[in-house]
Amino acid sequence: MVTLPELWQPILAAAVLVFVVSSVLHMVLPLHKSDYTKVPGEDELAALMRARGVRPGSYMFPFCADMKDLGSDEMKAKYLDGPVGFMRILPNGQMKIGKFLGTWFAYTILISVVVAYIGGLALAPGAEYLKVFQVTGATAFLAYGLAAIPESIWKGQSWGTTAKFVFDGLLYGLVTGGAFGWLWPGVSIVSGG
Repeated sequence: MVTLPELWQPILAAAVLVFVVSSVLHMVLPLHKSDYTKVPGEDELAALMRARGVRPGSYMFPFCADMKDLGSDEMKAKYLDGPVGFMRILPNGQMKIGKFLGTWFAYTILISVVVAYIGGLALAPGAEYLKVFQVTGATAFLAYGLAAIPESIWKGQSWGTTAKFVFDGLLYGLVTGGAFGWLWPGVSIVSGG
């Protein structure tokens, strides 16, 4: 077993590498440029939402307070007439990209700590690089990549957008596995050595 304090270097290295890779994927490459589109009549819709006092939060429409009412003729008609959707409203003001990036980096550290915990339980000091890479990389992929799938299952995110986030998660898993494999205490690069 390897303890968390022994894994501080791969935890930090993995978090930094994931942060860099995600920055390239989202800010440099055009991969995620089509994730969102402009809503028709944006200005009119925003004015109507302001007039109605829509506050930050998560919304569903049509809204049904009780699941048993989903079968009512009124709710069926609303769903058939549409639109049907989910909406997240953020607080007013400039996008706080620094806050988002700082929170994202904290999340990458959290994922790396969990990866280290699982890897520390499953692997011994001096484990072979490939084994460390496999265990930690797969664990990171579970957290980063597969976590995107419920957005399509439950909230209507396009499967194409979700596939891009799963791909991102695969890359994050690979760099996480590489960082842990490289910096694992007493790692053996080749079998038997």
